[in-house]
Parts: sequence; structure tokens; C-alpha cells
Amino acid sequence: QNVLNQSFGKIILSPLQILANIVILLMISVKLSLYTFIILPLSFYIIYKIGQSIRRRSRRVFQQIADVMQSFQEAVSAITIVKIFTNEQKEEKRFRKTNYLFFRKMFRAERLKIATTPVNEILMVLTLIVLLWIGGRMVYMNSGLQAEDFVRFLVFLFAMFKPIQEFSGVNNTIQTGMAAAERVMNVLEQPEETYEPPNAIVLETFKDRIQYEHVYFKYNPDDEFGLEDVNITIHHGETVAFVGHSGAGKTTVVDLLPRFYNVDQGRITIDSVDIREITLHSLRKKIGLVTQETVLFNDTIRANIAYGVENTDEAAIINAAKAANAWEFIQKFDLGLDTHIGEHGVKLSGGQKQRLAIARAILKNPPILILDEATSSLDTESERLVQEAIDKLMRNRTVLVIAHRLSTIRNANKIVVMDGGRVDQIGTHKEVYQKSAVYRTLYDNQLLAGQEKSPAFIENGATDA
Repeated sequence: QNVLNQSFGKIILSPLQILANIVILLMISVKLSLYTFIILPLSFYIIYKIGQSIRRRSRRVFQQIADVMQSFQEAVSAITIVKIFTNEQKEEKRFRKTNYLFFRKMFRAERLKIATTPVNEILMVLTLIVLLWIGGRMVYMNSGLQAEDFVRFLVFLFAMFKPIQEFSGVNNTIQTGMAAAERVMNVLEQPEETYEPPNAIVLETFKDRIQYEHVYFKYNPDDEFGLEDVNITIHHGETVAFVGHSGAGKTTVVDLLPRFYNVDQGRITIDSVDIREITLHSLRKKIGLVTQETVLFNDTIRANIAYGVENTDEAAIINAAKAANAWEFIQKFDLGLDTHIGEHGVKLSGGQKQRLAIARAILKNPPILILDEATSSLDTESERLVQEAIDKLMRNRTVLVIAHRLSTIRNANKIVVMDGGRVDQIGTHKEVYQKSAVYRTLYDNQLLAGQEKSPAFIENGATDA
């Protein structure tokens, strides 16, 4: 903003003034001009090097500003934890230290900017002294330079000093602006999602199956593969539960379906069509998502339930809330559906937030549903209400469940056991319990929701437990 508002005119005007004065100086005396040009490049070189240093220091200043804001935001957002651990003084010291580092870096950058003018002035004074000596001798010895020409030369030389100083200041402003722009450009230059690739297919319906065919994926080009040779077939109407240790690749597998990321090798198909050949809009319209970390907006309950669904009426919103076991607590608010829930749903409990998220998914009515550990970290009553809502949500849909507990996978048609980015086993509870050491360990250690092992469960499978 400063570059455009304050320096844009000088960027054009100052170089033109310098060039015009150089031409006039050459017309007055070529010999004196050559002496001048020996010193002027040194001045421009110093301006250039100072500008480079200012850019580096400004980059550090902007990074430190981000650290200051992060320190402040963390302390404020976690104020309850800070208070309960009586850690106010430590947080204050941490903020003071971060802020002092910002002051030091800012001071160094500004000190360098301020130093530009006196450095240039010293060079100009030295230039003037040299020219006074050489020009005075030329006039005194009558060596091709008249006194009036020498005076004119000095006048235009002084006239050139001002645009040089202005150009130096402009360079400092530009370098600071470039350092600030780098942080913005790093975001703007990220590749955009291609919502409408050439000859893309609109996914009208989902009728048959989802297939992962020899899928390989890594988050960064230099990383190792997070998923390797993943082959999974999910038929229409099936409920498939993904189970495994933390970091096994469960979330990564399901995140590839709505194309939050693209596969590196292999392909994922819906009804035999590669999802990369389907428009993102139509693909994601067919997928619902309910996560453990519920995302709600600082708006009304009505707006949160109807998010992304256009032209919906109040009856549909109420029916979705009832199906998600959310209508009972919504009615208790004075404004009902028009109640503002605050930032991130701060006015609601964890179970209430999840039920609103489920209501949102029910209203969207997608044929494919992703449940990401949606019943974790809830009390017994909240989990019961949420589980009932999930059971209603899962009816007549194709469901991918990421789970750590048997309560969320007991009705699964098949279980996919992930281990180290690979598929360890696929089958029913009984089959994978017998074949997969990973699943058997998880089950025996009661990491799947703490249910006690039951011989009947193992014998009859997850559906009968």
C-alpha cells in the first residue's frame, strides 16, 4: 500500500530526472561528467546493497509480527488453562520476550533505512569536493571549461542530488513492500483447485460402487508415501469402517474421496469413473462429512443446519433437527432456530454441536457419508443421542466410518484394517479378528471404545454384538 500510494510517482519521476540531468551535465562538460560517473555508480551500488539488507530485515520483522500475534492469540484463546495453572506471569514474560524481539528487529530495519540518507549525502559531498578541485583547476588553467559553465555544471549536479535521494528512499520502501508481498504471494501462488477441468463429467447419481485401485499418496513430494497400494471396493449402500492405530492412514484414505488431496498413483473411481474426471462441485455435493472436531459458524442455528443447502424451508430444517435429536435443545432457546451460537458454537455443548453437524448432513441428504470419529469424547447420554442420530443418518447411504470404538462400527458390512499406510485386512469383525494381529491387538487392549471382549461378539461378528 505504501509503495503504491507514496512511491509510485517517484518510481517513474526520479529516474527520469536523474537521466535528464546526466544529459545536461554531459552537454556542459564531458570530462567533469566522467569524473562524476566514477563516483555515482558507487552511490547506486550502496543503495542497492542497503535495499537488499532492508528486504531481509523486513522479512524477519514480518515473521516476528506473526509470532507476536500468535503468542497473544494463544494466551487469550487458552485463558482458562492459563488461569487454572496460574501461569499468567509466565505467559506475560513470553509475550514480553516475543514483543522485545520484534522491537529489536524493527529497530535494526529502521536504523538501516535512516542510514541511507546520510550515507548518500556523504558520497555526494565527496563528489562535490572532488569536482570543485578538478573543475576549479580546469577553470584556473583555462583547460576547456569556462567559469560560467562550471557554475552551471554545479547547479545541475546539485539538482540531480535530490532525485537520487528520493530514489534511495523509494528503493527502501519498495524492498519493505516486497518483503511484505512475499508472505501474501506465497498464499496467492498456491495452485487453485480445478472445479471444472476440461471435458469433466457431472456426477448425477451414485448407483454401483466406489473403488480404490492401487492408490499411492504422499502429502509432500519429498516425503515417503503415506498410503501404498491401497485397494478397497465399497458397494452402494455398504457401511465400511476404517480401523487402525493413530497415523495408520485412515483419515488420509477418506480424505482422498472428496479430493481434498489428489492421489499420486493409481485412481479412485465412482461407478467406474475416475473422480479426477468428475467436476468437484458435483462430486462433493454427493458427499456428507461429520467429524469429531465439529465446525460451526458464528451464525444462527438455522444458518448452520441449512449451510450449503439453497432454498430450503423451515419444515425441512426442523425435520433434520428432529432426526438428529437436536430439536429438543433447540426449542429451549428463546429464539429457537434464530439463536446465535457464537464463534465455533461456543454457546453449545460438545454433544449439541455434533447433533447440529449431523442435522446439517441430514438436510444435505448425500448418498455418500464420511464419519470421522464422530462419537469420541462425549459423555454417555450425549453419545447415546448422537449415536441414535448417526444411525438415522446412515440409513440408505454408503458410509465410510473412521472409528476407534466398536459402538461406531458394530453395524459395518466390512472393516478395513489400516497399518502403516497399507490395508492389512478387509472383512467382517470375525474375519479380521482372526486374520489381523493389528485389529486383534486393538480389540484386546480395549482401544475400540473400551468395550469388554465378548466371546459371543467374536463368534457372531460385529452386527450381533
